[in-house]
Amino acid sequence: MMFFRQKNRTVSTAFSSLVVVGILSTVPTHISAQTKKTDASSSNSASSGQNSSSAPAFAQEKAPSLVDPAGPAIELVNSETLFFMAATLNACGYDDGLAKSDGVRQKIRDEVNQALAASEDARDKRDQVCLYIAQHRMTGTSKDISQYISLALYLTPPPELETSVELPEMPPDSTQVVEILPLLRDFAKAVDLNGIWLTHHHGYDEMVSHLHDGLTQMILSTNYYLKMPASTYDGRRFLVVVEPQLNPHTINARVYGTDFVVVVSPVNGQIRMSDVRHTYLHYLIEPLLYQRSSAMDRFLPIMKEVKEAPLDYRLRSDIVDLTIECLIKAVEARTMDTGIQPYVAPKDEKRSDFERVEIERNAVNQKMEQVRIARVRHDMAQGYVLTAYFYEQLIHFERDPASLKDTIGELVYSMDVDHETHRAREVTFDQQADDDVLRRSAPRKLTGLDLAEARLAAGDYATASAMARQLLTMSSSDQTVDTGRANFILARAAILTGHPDEAMAGFQKAAATAKETRILAWSHIYLGRMMDLDCKRDEALSQYKEALAVRDGQQDTRLAAERGVRAAYAVKGHSCEEDADADGPEGAENKPATSNVPVSNPTTIPAPK
Repeated sequence: MMFFRQKNRTVSTAFSSLVVVGILSTVPTHISAQTKKTDASSSNSASSGQNSSSAPAFAQEKAPSLVDPAGPAIELVNSETLFFMAATLNACGYDDGLAKSDGVRQKIRDEVNQALAASEDARDKRDQVCLYIAQHRMTGTSKDISQYISLALYLTPPPELETSVELPEMPPDSTQVVEILPLLRDFAKAVDLNGIWLTHHHGYDEMVSHLHDGLTQMILSTNYYLKMPASTYDGRRFLVVVEPQLNPHTINARVYGTDFVVVVSPVNGQIRMSDVRHTYLHYLIEPLLYQRSSAMDRFLPIMKEVKEAPLDYRLRSDIVDLTIECLIKAVEARTMDTGIQPYVAPKDEKRSDFERVEIERNAVNQKMEQVRIARVRHDMAQGYVLTAYFYEQLIHFERDPASLKDTIGELVYSMDVDHETHRAREVTFDQQADDDVLRRSAPRKLTGLDLAEARLAAGDYATASAMARQLLTMSSSDQTVDTGRANFILARAAILTGHPDEAMAGFQKAAATAKETRILAWSHIYLGRMMDLDCKRDEALSQYKEALAVRDGQQDTRLAAERGVRAAYAVKGHSCEEDADADGPEGAENKPATSNVPVSNPTTIPAPK
């Protein structure tokens, strides 16, 4: 690592203004979208309706390679191919939900980083696969990641990592990124992902074992409520895949032909079972309603009433899909945990207490019912306008020994469409869908250097600097303090307050002590930009080359460093040729005044992470 001392000539105040304009103004903004949305693939569950004569024809994908044709109808598994894909995504900057993930995710990242630090070839392979991922980032949402998850489900085991079926038989989203496979294989070999997998395979098996009882209980209780025996097997499969390297707030649920696959990311042995249950309800209910899709044509007048609802377009345009979601919402409302403890009669209850006990029991039941009704009203306001109808019908269903399979025809054929259309017309819809709210995770309380970064971004440079300095004073006694990041904050604050000498020293200290490769690389880039603006081109080139050598795997870092190598960094109003012409006995006095150069406000640009 190469460092440079400043020469005796002091950088001018005008130069410090130019630094504010130039050095920070091109730092890229990174937006991490935390989602809680259940993501269905483009091969939606409508394909389950193949048995209906009037249902539209759908091209069915072949089953994913994880689905064992001879296996059980319901399985809980882990996947080495998904492990390889998730590890690669993490190596390329996939940080969604990292702070809330299981500790094994960070352990795997650390092991990959160690392999990268020890091998130039591994860093080359990492850069190639990361460039591909960056070039195929289109939506800025969880769909950017879900396409790789879809692909991983259709791969043969390592080291081959080939598609298990022909491309036309795969989900469309997975075929958009299938060209990553040779790059994935090269990267996996270079960092020995197979060896890392073998190290953690036992831990993955323990996760599966730990989740088994909870999933089994959910399956049994759901089947018990619907009175549908779990042993019934009709050739369809429900598969739950465990991968803790993904965002734990996102349940990736997919329907491939007649097979349902849910990818979950457990934290401390726990998953959001309610989301898995929602997909399982689709698995149970969809075939029952798709077989009667022609009978639901008479529901079409209801579709006119949900045009302004905050529903997904698919639900506003397909009456069968909307009916399925409404029935599932009703089942969830009827079986939800209301948060109210059921009434338990006293053990020493006497005949004379019967009336009082019944009054107390009814009062508790009424409170529970109010919670459920509130849930139904919310779902109706979201656009699921048949939820109230199905909720009312399920009350009668619970008293009847017949199963949902035997009752579903009556639920569909006996609906008073005019009444439900009128009820839908009376609903005041929400302005925003639940999915939009759920995409935003609960705000995390900032502390330490995270809080200092936030204060810097908010323009409170003094507070940001004070917090960074305070943590630096604690670093001798607290080895967990990231001194490189603290100096990185101080250096940027110094630029923003017009103290280039302090900034130069701060970036040099950050480069010497940074733990994160991204901070190390950008410290060198900032030093190179400052030296370019100070007309020290040779020294600037050395800094840009140092940044390239760090290899943090991020495209923006590489592009910024390569631009610096190709051409000297410059901002409007500053020229090294003018500085050279002005050098002489009275050069400093003859330099043009630049105090009026417009200064942009870079405080909205976050630090590289």
